[in-house]
Amino acid sequence: MKLERLTERIWYYPFEPERDRPNLAYIRGDRWSLAVDAGHSDAHIAEFYSALEAEGLPLPQLTVLTHWHWDHTFAMHAVHGLTLANAATNRHLREIREKVEKNGPGEFLSLHESIRKEYAGNRPVIIVPSDLEFSGEMQLDCGNCPVRIFQAVSPHTDDATLVEVPGEKVLFIGDANSGSFPGWEKDHALAEKLAEAVASTSAETCLEGHWTPDSREGTLRDILGEEG
Repeated sequence: MKLERLTERIWYYPFEPERDRPNLAYIRGDRWSLAVDAGHSDAHIAEFYSALEAEGLPLPQLTVLTHWHWDHTFAMHAVHGLTLANAATNRHLREIREKVEKNGPGEFLSLHESIRKEYAGNRPVIIVPSDLEFSGEMQLDCGNCPVRIFQAVSPHTDDATLVEVPGEKVLFIGDANSGSFPGWEKDHALAEKLAEAVASTSAETCLEGHWTPDSREGTLRDILGEEG
């Protein structure tokens, strides 16, 4: 799979439905770079890094997590540099790690066929929390490229982190616009709060976890369940 360029400073490695792999994004500053989400397994992150190297891009020094779900986080043990998540994300990761260590990976692997495909051949399930933890909001600058990282209410999970790159007018929302797993029911009150957070940004383009880039208006319609 080929790395896709979104803006002058942003690329993404596209989602793959078969193994439920999400988009992995890359933000290039003048001094250093960061990634958004760590991927489903070490094989997934290795493919992402190979795609970056093919484009002559240095590996990210920091990887920010949008939420705790396995397809976005279970490759954290294999990332280059440090990882960053909010406290709720790390709490969920520690809980599922404890469960897997106690009962084995069978319950996790039974959740969905896409997980079994990702971990075929007895690939080990390795779960770690992030190296760094934040609460509320953080402002970073990769070098002439400010990045805003902030928590938001979401109908998908209780630990959503959004990543805004104001200079590129791009917002990464992970799976925050989806309903809750496994039934995908969407709480409308939570969706409205998420829509308010997205609307408050300067983003013109949004990239969610398992879809192609969309306008902010299209993303807001999707969050609220409105027809195009």
